[in-house]
This record gives sequence, C-alpha cells and structure tokens, in this order.
Amino acid sequence: MKIGPLALENPLVLAPMAGITELPLRRLAKEHGCALVVTELISSNGLVRGGQKSFDLAKSHPAERPLSVQIFGKDPETMGDAAGIVADLGADIVDINLGCAVRKVVRQGSGVALMREPKRLEAILKQVRAAIGVPLTIKIRSGWDPSGVEALRVGRMAEACGVNAIAVHPRTATQGFGGKADWSLIGKLKQSLSIPVIGNGDVLTAWDALRMQSVTACDAVMIGRASQGNPWIFSQTLDLMAGREPTVPGWSARLEVIVRYVNYMVDHFGEYRGVRMLRSRIVWFVKGMPGCSTFRNRVTRLTSRDEMIAAVRDYFDAVRHKSEFTDPVKRETHGGTNEGASAD
Repeated sequence: MKIGPLALENPLVLAPMAGITELPLRRLAKEHGCALVVTELISSNGLVRGGQKSFDLAKSHPAERPLSVQIFGKDPETMGDAAGIVADLGADIVDINLGCAVRKVVRQGSGVALMREPKRLEAILKQVRAAIGVPLTIKIRSGWDPSGVEALRVGRMAEACGVNAIAVHPRTATQGFGGKADWSLIGKLKQSLSIPVIGNGDVLTAWDALRMQSVTACDAVMIGRASQGNPWIFSQTLDLMAGREPTVPGWSARLEVIVRYVNYMVDHFGEYRGVRMLRSRIVWFVKGMPGCSTFRNRVTRLTSRDEMIAAVRDYFDAVRHKSEFTDPVKRETHGGTNEGASAD
C-alpha cells in the first residue's frame, strides 16, 4: 500500500487515541508488525505558540518510522503553520483530525465539528497541503448524519484538495463509541474515491481485521483500542493475511514485552511520571488473566522502575505455575458481525 509516494510494508495502521498512543505504545505496535503508527491528536494552537506539551506529544524515535503526526484545530493559517512544524520535526505523514467528538474539541469548532463546515474545512485542507511536502491524510467519522452523506462529501473534497488517504470510523458524532460501526460506509468511500481508504471501528481481533478488508475492500485497516496491552493483534493479523494460523504469545514472550514497555515508559517520561502512568497502563497487558486484580492492587503503590519490573516478574512467576496460557483475544468473533463492539 502507498500513501502518496510513501510505501507501507503492510496494510495495518495504529489508530490515534488521545492519552493512549504515546511513543512507548507506538513502539510496541511497530515491533509487532504495524506498518504505520499515528500520534494522539496535537493542538495546532499549542504547536504554533511553542507549547512544550504539544511538542512533547510530537516526540518520536527512529524505531517507529514511518510516523504520522495528527493535528487538530479550526483556523486554516494556524493549521498550515502547525503542519509545517511537525513536518520539519520529521513527520512522514501529517494527519488532520476530523473525527474527534469530545465535547471540548467540538465546542472549539475542531475535530468532527469541521465536517459540517465545508468552506472552512476546504480552506484548512488547501492551506495544509500547500504548507507541506510530505503526504497528507485525514481521519473522519460518518459525520452528523447517519446516512454518511457528509463523509462522502468530505472524502471527495479531500481528494480534490490533494489529500493522499482517508481513514474513516463509521460512527456518527453523536454515537461517540456506542452502537455499531457501519462498515458499509467504508465500502462506499472506497468505491467513490481513488485515494486509499483506511477502515476503522469494531476491529477487536485479527479475524475482524481480515473480515473488514474482505467486506469493504478498504486499502488498510486501522486498529485502536484492541491493541491496548495486545500488540500481538498486529502480528496475528499478518499471520492470517499470509494464510498462517495466528501465533499466540506464551508466558515468556508476554513477560518480555511488558518489561520492555515498562522501560520504554520510564525512558520516555522519566521514572517519577512514567511509573505513575504505568500504574493504570500496565494492567492492559494482564486483563482477563488469573489473579490480575491482585496484581492491579499491588502496582498502584509502586514508585520505581525496579519495583514495577519486579512486580511484573513476580506475577508471571506465580500464574505460569498455576495455569496454562490461553490467548485472551477470543476467536469466537471470527465470521460473526461487528455488532456490540467498542469503537476505535
């Protein structure tokens, strides 16, 4: 798959998720075969004003390339300037967020709010396209109308303005993460546009990813919340795409990845902040495993890297002797519908 001149190794993309797709998680996704990772949304105002928080969100590592940096805002000139900043910082792709339905973002006129302001959106797309030489993508929702008419209109506009690919999460602005993603809209966009279409929403397992591509003919699949604590979803999807049975990580492989994640978090955020963030994030990796609640209670009191790694090792030493490992990613969804799943 190609986005503009940029060739990707495979059709798997990590979805941008606020407060989640930080550098450490993006690195794990890349290590497990994800072709393209995307930062969480970054304020264009913050970048242009030199805000340290915004620049911290854009920090990268060579191991995660190619990297897409997602920006949001409503002012065309500011968005153009912000796009130029992240391109200069080394972004391989600049992505514009047109899908965030969080109230404070929508109130500012950003995110999905722009899908019902076509003139302003067109000005933003043209300004950003003129400001950067790297590929430009957008991520949208169905819009505010469940018919998907707004998504199709935005897709055609984006293509005309030089956007190189479009990712669509087919839920409306008012749905939030509830209900069901309407995959048929992904297929309609694919049929209507000549640029690559990336499908997103209700991909909970590797089998779901394969089924989305089969049902919609999308060029790539974007995986979000199902990758939290489960970077193996990318390698398992690649196994399926190659006609192989998905590899299930055993205790040792899982332990190794969690320890690596602890080190990535502390190296990136520093020990004080990194360990405190890990208190909630580390449990992603053991959800549904034996004794995970006891482990969760223990890590809430930890304050150092060494303590966190010791707690992880102790937990795995205990559970590997008590039970046989089973893959927490259920296969039962294979061949089913995307009904009732949480959104990316």
